[in-house]
Order: sequence, then structure tokens, then C-alpha cells
Amino acid sequence: MRVVFFGTPAFAVPTLQALVDAGHDVLAVVAQPDRPAGRGQQLVSPPTVELARRLGIPVFQPTKLKSGDFPPAFAALAPEVAVVVAYGRILPLALLQTPKRGCINVHASLLPRWRGAAPIQWSVLAGDAVTGVTTMQMAEGLDTGDILLQATTPIGPEETAGQLFERLAPFGAQLLVRTLAELDGLVPQIQDEAGVTHAAMLEKEMGRLDVTKPAVELHRRVRGLSPWPGTTLAWGDDALKVLEVRVAEGSAAPGTVLPGARLACGEGALELVQVQAPGKRAVSGADFLNGARIKVGDRLG
Repeated sequence: MRVVFFGTPAFAVPTLQALVDAGHDVLAVVAQPDRPAGRGQQLVSPPTVELARRLGIPVFQPTKLKSGDFPPAFAALAPEVAVVVAYGRILPLALLQTPKRGCINVHASLLPRWRGAAPIQWSVLAGDAVTGVTTMQMAEGLDTGDILLQATTPIGPEETAGQLFERLAPFGAQLLVRTLAELDGLVPQIQDEAGVTHAAMLEKEMGRLDVTKPAVELHRRVRGLSPWPGTTLAWGDDALKVLEVRVAEGSAAPGTVLPGARLACGEGALELVQVQAPGKRAVSGADFLNGARIKVGDRLG
């Protein structure tokens, strides 16, 4: 099948590779423009662009989708279908209507749950037991298109959003290849509006842990915001990075340090498994408390 692929981050790479491996004719890869990164702020190409270049696939990185050179160039490719995976921009109606068989999106949730920018993180933040991927026929709205196929997977009790990203990327690739193979026989299903939830963009401020909240909620927050924006506890005038925690038993005033590197919360306690002080390497919670001379009964956070 003649395909144009829209995708930018590492999450989209397995799907692009799977399309090629399945024998589809990938006419072009469309990604976001190169961005400055690192201390030197050198321009860095997105992961999908790097793969496209290795595979010899033409690349487009347009700054405009409604005007300029890209819309006619896209139409000239005459794709049968466009595949969209975490491209990062909403496609205008004119582009959606260009491929003969429309545009198919791979979305990392079980739609209609978690429409929007951060579905993987919000599935962890909300304490969902299962998640998955959805392929859908794209429409003008944000993740509102009809569902083609879905595949589910449990979320591990200690699994982070970053780990879930790594699992769902190849999971979505497999589902997309299956969707294209079965496209003629699939009956699109309208999304149930009663089940809609929205996965808003993450903000750095979300990572500040409030120890008056229940330990279960904070545990989900640490996992759901890993690796970005990460979570922190107030520590004097500094912010202590909290990399890994476990829910534990314990009761005291919120923020009280308990034996076993535990921290009392509004309900229950958290074991500080791994933390990182400013300018230091990551260490166990016990090693940090010892090194910082924080004793049982002291307050943190």
C-alpha cells in the first residue's frame, strides 16, 4: 500500500519500521522541524527523520500545513493512506481528505478514554488497571475519529509512564500493520461520548509532591510523571528529585520521616526507593537520609 507516514518522536519509530518491514511503499515521512537540544543548542533531527534517512525515504518537515509548499507536495505523492503516530500537530481537513483511504492514527490509549496529548501518562496518573492502543480513522476533532481496532495490556503496579511508552510503541506498530492488512473488512465503530476523558498536556508544576495527599496518589504521580517532568519533594530551600517510591504502611503527621526510609503522607506512607539531591547522583532513600543527616521524626516535603 502507498503510505505517507506522519510521526516525530521515538514512540513513532517502531511503526515506521514495521510499515517498511511489512512491504508497504512508504512514499515519505513527515515530521516536526529539527529542534535545538543539549548545552550547545545544536539542531537535532527527530528520531523518525533519522530512521527515514537511513532507509532512504524522502522527508518533509513543514512549518505550515495549511499553506505553502507542503499541501501540493503531499497531494502529488498520491498516497492511498496516511499513517499518523504522535506527529504533534493537528492535520487540517484538506490533508485528511487527500489520501484515497483516509488517514489512520495510532493512539496510545483505549479510546474514547484519554483523548489528547498525554494518554500514557494520564493512564498511570489515574490508576488505570489496563490501557492499550487504538487505530482510528481520523476526523477533524481531537482523537474523535471512528475506531478501527484496539489492543489492550495491563499496567504493571510499579510501571512508569516511560516504561509503558517503551511497551506500547511496538504494540501500536503491530496493531497498525494488522489494521492495514484487514482494512477492507473492518467496520469502523463510533466512539461512545459517555466514556470520553481528556489527557491534558503535562506541566512541570505537576511534579511537586504534596505530602498531605494519600500515598497511593503520590505513588501514581511519581510513576506517571517519569521521566518528564519528574517529581520533587521540598527539602529546605532545595528540591529533592524523587525517582522511585513504593506504597508502605505508616502513620504520622504528613512529611514525617519514619523508619525504613519511609515518609508519612496524608494517608499511608511512601518508601523512598531512589532519590537524587541537586548536583548529586541518584542514591537509595536510606543513603540520602543518612548522608543528609535526616533522622526519624524529622520532616521532609
